[in-house]
Amino acid sequence: MEKAYRKITTRVLQEMKEKGEKIAMLTAYDFTLGKIIDGAGIDVILVGDSASNVMAGHETTLPITLDQMIYHASSVIRGVEHALVIVDLPFGSYQGNSKVALESTIRIMKESGAHGVKLEGGAEITKSIERIISAGVPVMGHLGLTPQSIYKFGTYNVRAKEEAEADKLCEDALLLQELGCFALVLEKIPAQLAEKVTASLSIPTIGIGAGPKVDGQVLVLHDMLGLNNEFHPRFLRRYASLFDTITDSVKNYITDIKSLDFPNEKEQY
Repeated sequence: MEKAYRKITTRVLQEMKEKGEKIAMLTAYDFTLGKIIDGAGIDVILVGDSASNVMAGHETTLPITLDQMIYHASSVIRGVEHALVIVDLPFGSYQGNSKVALESTIRIMKESGAHGVKLEGGAEITKSIERIISAGVPVMGHLGLTPQSIYKFGTYNVRAKEEAEADKLCEDALLLQELGCFALVLEKIPAQLAEKVTASLSIPTIGIGAGPKVDGQVLVLHDMLGLNNEFHPRFLRRYASLFDTITDSVKNYITDIKSLDFPNEKEQY
């Protein structure tokens, strides 16, 4: 008998933090994989701007557009029954203009059916967060390594190792909570700092490369499944090797066609 999973809401995530139940989050960008991971019981699905990398082959997350994010989000939503689906606001759709931020968010919510949005940054995007939350849309924050700022940082190395940056991150985390964010992603920061931030907040924290003392974890689905065999960060645990599985399957398919083994008598009409 198939297990019945509960419908996840922002309130459920808050209750999970209060009970000490860890939150499991993965990315998805299409109907098929969204449906599979939802059926497996994932708590939160992030339609990440990492689609720019893993789906479109770009070097950074910057090129992906709002229209493309809406396309991916609406595809995922059609396959989801239980998970909370959060969508990244892409680069250029919220920075520096809170009116544009709200307009971008409204498009995502209306056109995709998503349950909330995620923004990268702290104090510098206060007005955008305030405006989005005032419209009744759940907002997930994102601090630490913020890939949309890659050209500012110049590197994907661990963030907030220095005291000044760590202090600002702690301040920004408290600010995001005060503004009304329902949760916060902490990416690629020292584990001790992530533990300190998590303890200081009443809202859940979701880590990626931030150690175990956070309220949940997120990975990019294609990395976790081993579809990408070129990415080997310390924080990534591969749960499958689908690159090899798919490669071998395609080679076997080609061999069967060339040898006239496929299709056989049972595979025709």
